[in-house]
Amino acid sequence: MSRRERQRRRRKRSHPIRRFLLVGFGLLGACLLAAGGGFAFWVVSTANSAPNIDQLHPRVPGAQATEILAAGGQRLGYMASDIVRNPLPQSKQPRTLRRATVAIEDRRFWQHGGVDYQGMLRAAIKDVFQGGGIQGGSTLTMQLVTNIYLPNSIKDTHNLKYKIIQAKLATELENHRSRNWILTQYLNDVPYGTMFGRTAIGVGAASQMFFDKPLRKLDLAQFALLAGLPQAPSQYNPFLYPKLARWRRGLVLQAMVRSHYITQAQADAAQAESLQVKENNTYQYLRQPYVVDYVEQQLVKDLGQATVDKGGLKVYTTINLADQQAAAQAIKQNEGQPGDPAVALVSVNPANGQIVALQNSTTYGTGKGQTTFDYATQAGRQTGSSFKPFVLMTLIHDQNGDPNSTYYVSKYLPAGWLPGYPNYSVATAELTYQGTINVTKAMAISDNTVFAQLGVDLGMQNVDQMAHAMGITSQLTANPSEAIGGLKYGVSALQMADSYATLANGGQHVPPTLINYVILPNGKRIDLGNPKPKRVFSPGEAYAGTQVLESVIQWGTGTGASYGCPAAGKTGTTNNYTDAWFVGYSPKLSTAVWVGYPNKEIYMNDVNGLGPGYGGTLAAPIWRQFMQAASNGYCGDFTPPATYWHGVEYFGPHAVSAYVPPTTTTSTSTTTTGTGTGTLATTTPATTSPANTNPANTIPPGNPNANGQGPPNGVGNGAQNGVGHGPQNPSNNAPFHGGSGGTGF
Repeated sequence: MSRRERQRRRRKRSHPIRRFLLVGFGLLGACLLAAGGGFAFWVVSTANSAPNIDQLHPRVPGAQATEILAAGGQRLGYMASDIVRNPLPQSKQPRTLRRATVAIEDRRFWQHGGVDYQGMLRAAIKDVFQGGGIQGGSTLTMQLVTNIYLPNSIKDTHNLKYKIIQAKLATELENHRSRNWILTQYLNDVPYGTMFGRTAIGVGAASQMFFDKPLRKLDLAQFALLAGLPQAPSQYNPFLYPKLARWRRGLVLQAMVRSHYITQAQADAAQAESLQVKENNTYQYLRQPYVVDYVEQQLVKDLGQATVDKGGLKVYTTINLADQQAAAQAIKQNEGQPGDPAVALVSVNPANGQIVALQNSTTYGTGKGQTTFDYATQAGRQTGSSFKPFVLMTLIHDQNGDPNSTYYVSKYLPAGWLPGYPNYSVATAELTYQGTINVTKAMAISDNTVFAQLGVDLGMQNVDQMAHAMGITSQLTANPSEAIGGLKYGVSALQMADSYATLANGGQHVPPTLINYVILPNGKRIDLGNPKPKRVFSPGEAYAGTQVLESVIQWGTGTGASYGCPAAGKTGTTNNYTDAWFVGYSPKLSTAVWVGYPNKEIYMNDVNGLGPGYGGTLAAPIWRQFMQAASNGYCGDFTPPATYWHGVEYFGPHAVSAYVPPTTTTSTSTTTTGTGTGTLATTTPATTSPANTNPANTIPPGNPNANGQGPPNGVGNGAQNGVGHGPQNPSNNAPFHGGSGGTGF
């Protein structure tokens, strides 16, 4: 058989196999084409099922920390939050950091259209051969889409469907926004790591958390370290894994060299540096923790819980850090020894209600010997005699009464003196009594018996209304003992400073505020620092009350508060010396100081050798030291209202003149029997006083004496149409109404 024949037969035998192979490969090709078409159809359907980028609202990644600042802009602390975020505009994001981020995360960022298909293909091949889900290949734009646009139900899957939707939205975002905008948002919204239970979102917060510096003060090595964190914030945390953090920093620096952003020499020099990280408690430390807590309460009240929960607020308080420091110093120097009682101080600007100082002597915290309870704003303590100004202003405003010519008998009031309250007795702190004195002197020497009678005559419901109008917010019960500070529920130092500020502000009450204004995350400003004032009594009535309270500091129980400038105020001491107060004001500041042990059962019988814990010995010196420092050189006097003339003011049918401390002149006086119904107490002229022929209720030109009074020593013909209370007549007692309670000094 010829060779040609053998070849022909061989081809003939192999022909069926060839045909089979050809048919097989043809069918396989057809199947692949069909599968490819189906896959392409699925991809398109998946992409079309996703919403468009303009239908989605970008979200802030987690609740942001709210920053609390003093009036001068100094940081007081952050409200508690799991997230710390400090967004920065492009102008405040250093160019070197932006370049480092692009070099390590998305080298072709400035060229691709939101999706880097070459990068995705490389990542897909790697994932196939190494196993696992669809990972890697995400551009900065795709990562930003995941952080602020994709629902959690999609972004947590990391499957092929997730990648398709991510790519679609990234492409649309590139068409809607510039690449500079995308990079800026990425640097503000990506997580950089967690320390002390708080996660830093964005480079602004990360810079402070890892380096204790603002971003503008970092160098190349620090920028490179930050740029390397977003890929694996926990793995590359420089505090926890410094070797890995250094290795990652080196990768970033080499990526910057390949992108021609820096030279190899610069990269080598940066890599030779230490990590330069610095542990700090910037986001945990509260410079003024009690202030921050109270601010949070006020924010919820003014802006609502939802706004507070979202966070991201910048809250500018009314706190003056110099005044705050002066308060802390005054407290420490007077009650700073171990075992000393606690102290709370609040100072308010009467003109606008802004709280300039809010200080506690207690240590903030939850450990042993610490407390988060704020005595300045939360404590309900007995006031003692510092409640008496509310009785005084009820006399002046409600009854047109003249405190200089309204007289009572200072004497012990035994149990049974007040029908309906058989166990209620009243004594003075020293158990000494003055006989017939006017209300001004009774205020200066803090005579309980006079104010107990006066409060009953005025009606304790009226006194309570006055206290509430002036600023007291605690519940009052119209108890007769309230006139001398025997309160059922007690009040805070803030309430007392606020209510006395009404006197300092000429009779207008301005609700207290600790917040001046708030900047919302969107930049909107909300002003809260100018509450609307409400007129409680006239400027003339306020001035009349101030004149009485000035005598307390000038020659009464509050001389320890005198700092050489015009001021008015009142001491307060409770039964068994459990609470000591001094509350007072100048034309510019109203300040309340409370001293006492948190345990109300502990008596201040002798603190630092000062004897019994009177308000004049414990609280007044703290008040004096603070006011002297906080006044900042101001020493102005109270301005008489325009209705005053020669020290005398018309209000109603009466005139009030300044009270002059009593001289050694003796007076023989008699008092009519009081009935508890406002019956006027009258006195005969002093034997050493010349007769006064001036008609009652007239103010002769050039004569400061009104109401038929005698000389300015306050002893004369008595009050006209005022409110008085003489000794009780057992056979003619009128009924009284109110509750029973303790007494105060």
